[in-house]
Amino acid sequence: MPATTDGGRLTFRQDYFADPAAFAALVALLSDTFGIDVSLQDRFGGPDPTSMPFAYFDENGTCVANLSAFSMPMRVDARLVKAAGFQSGAVRPQWRGRGLYRELMRRALNWCDAQGFELGLLLTDKPAIYQPYGFKVLPQHQVSGPAPVAAKPVGASRPVFLDNAGDLALVKRLLRERTPVSSIFAVAAQVEMFLLNGCFDPGIRLSYLDQPESVVAWKSGEADCFRLLDVVGKTIPPLPFILAALDQRPRRVEVCLPPDRLDWQGMPEPFPSHTSLMVRGDAADRLRQPVMLSPMAEF
Repeated sequence: MPATTDGGRLTFRQDYFADPAAFAALVALLSDTFGIDVSLQDRFGGPDPTSMPFAYFDENGTCVANLSAFSMPMRVDARLVKAAGFQSGAVRPQWRGRGLYRELMRRALNWCDAQGFELGLLLTDKPAIYQPYGFKVLPQHQVSGPAPVAAKPVGASRPVFLDNAGDLALVKRLLRERTPVSSIFAVAAQVEMFLLNGCFDPGIRLSYLDQPESVVAWKSGEADCFRLLDVVGKTIPPLPFILAALDQRPRRVEVCLPPDRLDWQGMPEPFPSHTSLMVRGDAADRLRQPVMLSPMAEF
């Protein structure tokens, strides 16, 4: 039986995504709190099957507090690490200050530790909340510099649209087959965050390259700048090949991930953001150089 709290007014539930009403209640909580619509996941086949939600519901079925953990294997310092991301953390205003989020965090961390996750990651604009739980801020650095000379074009490219069934199937396949875009710090396997971020930000452009087969997530920045967000494929094309395939000739490039597999070097610089990347676990202690989590993997 579900546990109750606060005089029986709230019911704790875990692993409830199979209940459409409960999931709809979470969608409403995140929409009311953050103004985001995670029901977009229905277009991609539903919620992440690795996600484990922890939540409190009131007697009307309203989700008043939630925190979810999900699997996000990472390549960290050339090693595959079993990592978990934490997302969808929210408490309705009238229920704050009662210790609900603290209890959900305790349950989520205990579950992750029992599952053997070596690394925990989250993004937040309130890092002080998570420091008592062993999280620490990992500064993020993009890598910037003059654009390389574009290579001779090989193969063809075309735009990719996630509202096209064929394109969606293509991107999902490549995400499942991908080689991590960096051996230093990069997602090794995760589908849903890439797709959601591709929908949430209309400025993100997705392009398919047929040689080597890959999908590039990028933006055209200000002042003749090309911003690379992610590359998905079994083989990572070098940056000069990417620019040639996309017919881009910028003066400046900003790469939002470690560029060790891009055949290009730039200078790390702090990434401007209103949120902080926080990590928990020994795996993060091995990092000895500037890193950044691809914006396509943000959660």
